[in-house]
Amino acid sequence: MRIRTVLGDIAPGDLGVCDAHDHLFIRSPRLPGEELDDPAAAAAQLRAFARLGGGAVAQWTPHGMGRRIDDLADVSRATGVHVIAATGLHQAAHYDSDPLETVRPAALFVDELTRGRAGMIKVAAAFHGLDARARRVMTAAAEASDATGAPIGVHLEQGTSALDVLDLLCGALGVPPDRVILGHLNRSPDPWVHLRAAESGAYLAFDGPSRTHHATDWHLFASLTALADAGHLDRLLLGGDTTTASARAELGVPHTLRALRPRVERQLGGEAATAIFTTNPARAFAAPWP
Repeated sequence: MRIRTVLGDIAPGDLGVCDAHDHLFIRSPRLPGEELDDPAAAAAQLRAFARLGGGAVAQWTPHGMGRRIDDLADVSRATGVHVIAATGLHQAAHYDSDPLETVRPAALFVDELTRGRAGMIKVAAAFHGLDARARRVMTAAAEASDATGAPIGVHLEQGTSALDVLDLLCGALGVPPDRVILGHLNRSPDPWVHLRAAESGAYLAFDGPSRTHHATDWHLFASLTALADAGHLDRLLLGGDTTTASARAELGVPHTLRALRPRVERQLGGEAATAIFTTNPARAFAAPWP
């Protein structure tokens, strides 16, 4: 098992303290004027993250949204922080023209995983359900994961549809649950859904500080504590999900280690912090790359 970074494959034990979901470069027509496209700023974020003990960032920006793979490699090399890049596709609203109109998604994902330095697949659900486009992209992701072993990170719109995603990916499409990372569960703090998702064997990512449209920070540690107490500490991941220039100016990638890790240590203990920030990401992003 190895983790595929933009600078090559590494052993899971070399990943270090990991922000399991963030963005160094991203652009979307839904976020005009908020692009993250400055390599110097990205490097500054990683240096600040490294000064806090950070060793790796999983960069969930998928195909066609300004990933800048070469720049990711440059900032990783310059800072010493491992970067995991994503292939995959987001919702159609995040593109000026939908890539699904011109590409075969499964072939694209496999190519970017095997030749394009991506180490995971990013897909997206719809709000409280799975539309036809989400099903098509997830079907392609399942095919690519079967061919390569790559993990699949799932954008859950406002934190919803986790169980629908698991029914499709792990039920109908046969993806092993431990290859699935469910993102944004903090935005819909439903303890019953969280517990069912953890029991499936998938990874649960709590990522991104609250904004006014999903003001759920005050639920975060209750959710983490409940899942740890239920025996699912080994399923938990944390990340920052910095998607705009405004968010970077306010908090940015270092926020995860500056604010969240000390709170995890105080409330759940040092062993829990090691699991959430080091041990679990090392397993979640590892794959039997061919």
